[in-house]
Amino acid sequence: MKFLDEHAVRRFLHMDALIPAMEEALHALSSGGAVQPLRNVLSVPGQGGFFFTMPASVSGQLGAKLVTFYPENKGVHTHHALIMLFRQETGEPLAVMDGRLITEMRTAAVSAVATRLLARKDARSLAILGSGVQARSHLEALRLVRPFEQVSVWSPNHGEAFAREHGVRAAASAEDAVLGADVIVVATTSRTPVLQGSWLSPGVHINTVGAPRPDWRELDDEALGRCRLYVEAREAASRESGDVIAAGHIFAELGEVIDGSRPGRQHADDITLFKSVGVAVEDIAAAGLVYRASMDAAQAQ
Repeated sequence: MKFLDEHAVRRFLHMDALIPAMEEALHALSSGGAVQPLRNVLSVPGQGGFFFTMPASVSGQLGAKLVTFYPENKGVHTHHALIMLFRQETGEPLAVMDGRLITEMRTAAVSAVATRLLARKDARSLAILGSGVQARSHLEALRLVRPFEQVSVWSPNHGEAFAREHGVRAAASAEDAVLGADVIVVATTSRTPVLQGSWLSPGVHINTVGAPRPDWRELDDEALGRCRLYVEAREAASRESGDVIAAGHIFAELGEVIDGSRPGRQHADDITLFKSVGVAVEDIAAAGLVYRASMDAAQAQ
């Protein structure tokens, strides 16, 4: 059985291969080619943290992710994870690997799938609310599906440092960042709305990946009311996302757009919203990429 730490995962996992793998996994999930129960959540007593278990079977791969989420961490990542893979035919364990980087990268890769499917073809400006690992990973992933000419970032803590590091514009406020943007990423640790509907331009596409609890929000009511809402999985999003619960309806799963059973963007002025909660098929499909690449590298030596 192999063990792959984060350094090894970084060596073998690449965004250009991960994005199509996430598209395939989401298609399998919506079309019945994958099995995943709702994640189990344990609130860690006295620590303000959460412990999740996430099993899935997808595209011949079987596994589970164990992940912790400590939103108040300072100087330490808020998410930590291990992913275990098993041979689907026999149940034998194949690998254990660090899942923190996989979680970071697959989240952005799924947003890239949503952006490719839902954003206007002529989208050229990107706004990012947040400056953490998801902001960085989304900047990399979304640039692979749209040729952004202008990128603005806002964060109450490290927005200017992020802008200097990545050569983008530091916005003075969240409103300043998103006004006129063609694509918006909301990747914050906020538990209350940071994106207001009055700021949204016609035709904008929004990816929101924060607020992963049913009583947390990233968008206000006006924003939700103006958007056509897409998710990874209806049941998971309806139970786990405060934004989806507040919206009260889901237009489609991304997998349904991929297979053509539900439409994506229909008009240039549509405002589309993809709300990600992160689902197990994404982790297992990504871990499968890492495992196969590591086996190929070992055989080549």
